[in-house]
Amino acid sequence: MSKKKVVLATRNKGKVLEFNERFGEIGWEIVPLPEDAPEVIEDGLTFEENASKKARSAAFFCGLPALSDDSGLEVDALNGAPGVFSARYAGEHATDEQNNQKLLQALRHIPEQERSARFVCALAFVDCTRKSQVAQPLIVRGTCAGRIVDIPRGKNGFGYDPLLFIPELGKTIAEMTIEEKHRISHRGEAIRHMIDLIRTEHE
Repeated sequence: MSKKKVVLATRNKGKVLEFNERFGEIGWEIVPLPEDAPEVIEDGLTFEENASKKARSAAFFCGLPALSDDSGLEVDALNGAPGVFSARYAGEHATDEQNNQKLLQALRHIPEQERSARFVCALAFVDCTRKSQVAQPLIVRGTCAGRIVDIPRGKNGFGYDPLLFIPELGKTIAEMTIEEKHRISHRGEAIRHMIDLIRTEHE
């Protein structure tokens, strides 16, 4: 039986490989976004809005069903910031270190035990042959909760990984192995939820 081809709204080969490993179990072949696909302005107010926008764009450009994710960090003491601005928290072309330093500066007067936070991943699926999904994509959310530490810890990962401490494991995301991170990651949880939803849709 041939696999269902689904485009992932990214050119990141590592992410395509990760999604292929997971969605292969339901008979999907995940392919990357073509190089000539238009850039999508991520101006949504939520992760779900951005993920849906990117999935719709990829689906109509490629003429294939499409998946897209959008993710970031929410800190409760900062009313959910940096949120959808996570990648550009310290400026449009900010580095991970600059974003981390701005976050720590914003939290400098807040005790570590009161710095609850979570990584969030919204994952959207659009099948442009199904009018219902064009109007309302299938959307799921995954989270990975912890708290923000005072000093970056660990050399693995990227972004805010050195700052998000997971109490159950006693380490930051950046101190984890790849296997540990995949088990508890927000993206991994979102993928599991989407696979369950797709299976339910086709029962």
